[in-house]
Amino acid sequence: MRIDVLFGVQQLTPQDVQGRVVAVIDVLRASTTIAVALSNGARAIIPMDSPDDAVTRSKQLERGAFLLAGERRMLKMDGFDLGNSPIEHSRSEVESKTVLLSTTNGTKALLAVQGARDVVVASYVNLSAVSTMLRTALRGGADITLVCAGQDRQFALEDAACAGRFVHNVSKRLSGLDTNDAAFAASLIDKKFGDNLMRLFNTAAHGRALAAAGFGDDLAACAAVDSYPVIPIYQDRQITLLGPDRER
Repeated sequence: MRIDVLFGVQQLTPQDVQGRVVAVIDVLRASTTIAVALSNGARAIIPMDSPDDAVTRSKQLERGAFLLAGERRMLKMDGFDLGNSPIEHSRSEVESKTVLLSTTNGTKALLAVQGARDVVVASYVNLSAVSTMLRTALRGGADITLVCAGQDRQFALEDAACAGRFVHNVSKRLSGLDTNDAAFAASLIDKKFGDNLMRLFNTAAHGRALAAAGFGDDLAACAAVDSYPVIPIYQDRQITLLGPDRER
């Protein structure tokens, strides 16, 4: 049994994900927004590499059945329906809609983990639910990779801390578990901040930038542990909820 953490996708190799259960973590904000949107009744989330790709794909969908969402430099793009704020993805906005989502970091990380056995979208808001799924996979013999999306191809403190929390939750009371050095480092970061996630976000560069840009309420939403206890599974190029129709 093994858990590895990757700080970004820049050095990712096929061996890091092939046949593994992979959790993609982009706490601020794509992972959180995806969990919120699906909890609020979105039919599916389709991660897109670029805004142009999202617009092109939307032309293949029925009018009124989709929303264009995402951000560049933290802000909603011109012509898009929603940004990357979890607060914007309310039930009144997203219910029964397919959301075409393009973000600077999170969706690119999702698109990079081809070849995984399963891909789950993880954050603090669905910590316990995803931890249970990962722990079940680990006990069933699967190796796990936690992929931190990072920020602009750089290390992101909040993603590392969240990965450390998952390492702790998934590995407790399991013997014979191997981890890489990044998993150990992530665990140390998690221990430093503990449950004070607002201190974590206010310390992290991206958290400070979001606050300065007026997204302080988003930080509070992203810090609400287990507030959206869902398991978003990325399969067949779309993210939907794991449930009775999609048991693994």
